[in-house]
Amino acid sequence: MSTRMSDTRLHILDTGRALTAQRGYTSVGLTELLATAQVPKGSFYHYFSSKEDYGCALLRHYVDQYRIELTPTLNNPSLTGSDQVLSYVTAWQERQSSDMAGQKCLIVKLAAEIADLSPAMRGILQRAVEGITARLADCLRKGQQDGSLSPDVDPVQTATSLYQIWLGASLMAHLSQDSTPFDTAMVQTRTMLPPPRQT
Repeated sequence: MSTRMSDTRLHILDTGRALTAQRGYTSVGLTELLATAQVPKGSFYHYFSSKEDYGCALLRHYVDQYRIELTPTLNNPSLTGSDQVLSYVTAWQERQSSDMAGQKCLIVKLAAEIADLSPAMRGILQRAVEGITARLADCLRKGQQDGSLSPDVDPVQTATSLYQIWLGASLMAHLSQDSTPFDTAMVQTRTMLPPPRQT
């Protein structure tokens, strides 16, 4: 693929991310996507074989960007393991509470919508979630090693539960249009990250 074609493809994906974060995947038609991206309608199939192929590319592109965005939280060597996790969920709350739809997590936005729509897209999201929870578990293990987290905590189970709690809080906050579910999730998170017991 030429540099020009690659740049155009990337521009379509970036435009699609913003539109999808606002309204979801199925609500954004190809005509609107290409008009917003200012790309000729007939050229779409030069870059993607179908809308599902575009959807898969969109999610892979988002996941790749999201891994980089995790650097200040889950990849921050200046934080203890527990503080890495707290930094991650704090950033999650800020992102999901933002008025800028383009900053919100596409995993949260699309998980329910595409679960029965596309096995390929569902698989990409599932692998992304597994990757995030694995990194959370690594932070929890680090917390046990650096003394910021009780050795009694199960890193894998806790990482999975934390992700599920924050995913649920995001859905409930969207329904209620207030931050109470996030406040509750933060209390639960702190409870699940106890420091070592004093002897």
